[in-house]
Amino acid sequence: MPHPGWAAFSFDGIGTSWEVSTPGPLEVGQRRRLLAVVEEYDAAWSRFRTDSTVARAARQPGRFIMPDGAGALGRLYRSLYRLTDGAMTPLVGGSLEQLGYDPAYSLRPRGIPLPAPRWDDVLDWQDAVLTTTAPVVLDVGAAGKGQLADLLAAELRAQGVGEHFIDASGDLLNSGPAAVTVGLEHPYDPGRAIGTISLGTGALCASAANRRAWGDGLHHVLDGTTGKPVSTVVATWALAGDAMTADALATALFFVSGKALQQDFEFSWLTVFSDGSAAYSAGFEGVLFE
Repeated sequence: MPHPGWAAFSFDGIGTSWEVSTPGPLEVGQRRRLLAVVEEYDAAWSRFRTDSTVARAARQPGRFIMPDGAGALGRLYRSLYRLTDGAMTPLVGGSLEQLGYDPAYSLRPRGIPLPAPRWDDVLDWQDAVLTTTAPVVLDVGAAGKGQLADLLAAELRAQGVGEHFIDASGDLLNSGPAAVTVGLEHPYDPGRAIGTISLGTGALCASAANRRAWGDGLHHVLDGTTGKPVSTVVATWALAGDAMTADALATALFFVSGKALQQDFEFSWLTVFSDGSAAYSAGFEGVLFE
């Protein structure tokens, strides 16, 4: 529990576990409204259910209306697509499915890795309207969990619950009155930590090659220009004012340096490389163990 004495509401959503902590227990109606936010997001963006908007876009091209927040998500992705020279892209879903990370969770590659299609060739994303010229498999997992955390926080504020702490399977959003000490998971041993950091008001999100990994060298962080998993970085952490930005930047750190990203974004970061070395920003005020 991040704050002693707080109440926790736990549930599953978008394929992962969530815990929302608040000073007092949430009422049944409040919980239902939070779950409705999760369901609306999943129904739009999940590529693992056949009735989602994303699943319809994978079957045929067309014009698709997405829920609130789609515009901000699209602008963030477009910016990071530019900064990573196309390596980070929402069009990577087909590449993930090629390597076995498909709706059936077959975890069996179909063949050689395939690059994602170029954004301007197949996708026009204007605010909440997505227009495609070919069937595309969208995957917004690099920022979606963070955005959903922000949407849940907005719902809590609308309910008058200004103080809360959201744990989305390790991606954290704190609006509580006190900082929380967080362990930084060891990229090769989930039972150990490589350090700690104090999370005040804001978000801390991580990305790691050991999460959602299968087969020899296969994991969910793919370079969209090649369709291959990234091998030079094993774990990243990003601190930002909102969870969507922190979540997206944690993935972007697999492709470009934190210093390069800081030219466009205000955030703090830590990157751990596959050779055991690490790089971090001056603002990442954590403690790394020897």
